[in-house]
Amino acid sequence: MPTAATDRLRVVFLTHNYPRHAGDVAGAFLHPLALALRDLDVDVRVVAPSDHGAGGRDTLDGIPIRRVRYGTATRERYAYTGTMADAIRTPGGLVALWRLIRALRQGAREEAAGADRVVVHAHWWMPAGLAAPPELPLVCTSHGTDVRLLERGALVRWLARGPLQRARVVTTVSTPFAALLGRHAGVTLASDAIQPMPVTPVARSRSTGGGGIVMLGRLTPQKRVALGIEGWAAARACGMARPLTIIGDGPERAALEHQIAALEAGDAVRLLGAIAPEAVPDALATADLLVMPARAEGFGLAAAEALMQGIPVVACTDGGGVLDVVPTTGGGRVVAPVPAAIADAMLDLLATPSARDDAAALGAEWAARLAPPFVA
Repeated sequence: MPTAATDRLRVVFLTHNYPRHAGDVAGAFLHPLALALRDLDVDVRVVAPSDHGAGGRDTLDGIPIRRVRYGTATRERYAYTGTMADAIRTPGGLVALWRLIRALRQGAREEAAGADRVVVHAHWWMPAGLAAPPELPLVCTSHGTDVRLLERGALVRWLARGPLQRARVVTTVSTPFAALLGRHAGVTLASDAIQPMPVTPVARSRSTGGGGIVMLGRLTPQKRVALGIEGWAAARACGMARPLTIIGDGPERAALEHQIAALEAGDAVRLLGAIAPEAVPDALATADLLVMPARAEGFGLAAAEALMQGIPVVACTDGGGVLDVVPTTGGGRVVAPVPAAIADAMLDLLATPSARDDAAALGAEWAARLAPPFVA
């Protein structure tokens, strides 16, 4: 039964990335978790940055969001893009980060005020973990980009140890990242603290096949979409006739368009741009394979979503968290990050009739583990 209002647990999500509107892909995996916690009678509130001056209070599906200002409208450009780690290499970026941390901390304190039971849940140790008010209980979840930051040097690791060691609980989304947190931040995670974020709760019908090869994700260097295109071209040179569809957007788009044009493949390659999370099942409804050549993934949500629809997946040996998801046999292949190996894996899966059933069986397990009520 719901508890009395004064006894309700208040959870303040503190993050630099949360959907700005319905269908926004920025931090989209956090919203299903917020909704599921609310369904458990948790008072969930979100503190996130303003985007180009769009600050103030708003709501998304009834979840209250405070968008804190941290600069002029033209300077509020360091969140929501997936490029914050690179932006802070500049003096202007460092100043913006300092201001953002101050604004997030103040926003968290204001959202926590008046609650008898409150927990701050910082998503990413940088900047949210650094911004968490030290007087409030803290849960810190590392999603991937912040874990990779730890490999940049001693100064970054020193900064990270503050929030990560102060937190009552640290969680992360994959086994490789748990190991990195232990190695670089001195944090030992329990097995039940390795938990990917939930998937959007939408209907996911099994793929009918026939639609060709799909790549799904932001068009950034870390995703290595260019490598996936090279692998597809190598498979095509071996006689594979299936088209390639690339779903996503980002800073690599112009370079990828140039690469595609150079292939002279006609209409065999489509670059569709970004789609809303709830549109993913329709985008995968006829896919034969998902190719995920990304390096050092936090988890590899696209791979899990493909398996849920019975779509085999090709990933790379340096894929990070995606290796928790994609099997080396059955409904998936994990290969060296070179075009020939990716092409061979594609051809092998397409020639294996049982691969789709194996993918669907594994996908059912992931669907249960990634259901928002389970994660919450």
